[in-house]
Amino acid sequence: MLDYPFDTQLLIEGEGLSEDDIHDYIQAHIPGDCLLAVGDESLVKIHFHTNVPWAVLEYCASLGEIHDIVVENMERQSNGLSG
Repeated sequence: MLDYPFDTQLLIEGEGLSEDDIHDYIQAHIPGDCLLAVGDESLVKIHFHTNVPWAVLEYCASLGEIHDIVVENMERQSNGLSG
């Protein structure tokens, strides 16, 4: 059983984005692991394992337009089921 089963991935498109600020906020306020925030001032890709993917989506949506959203249940995948 995984501590953080939801693999959450998305793109944030906006202006003046800071991958470091986004990384630090998510790490400090949303429980999870395997966090990546990579990009530039106009586009940042997020990858994060968590129990509360909606919290990641809500925060990221406050920064800009979010798209290419994927939330997969890794426990279901490891059991041979659809994520």
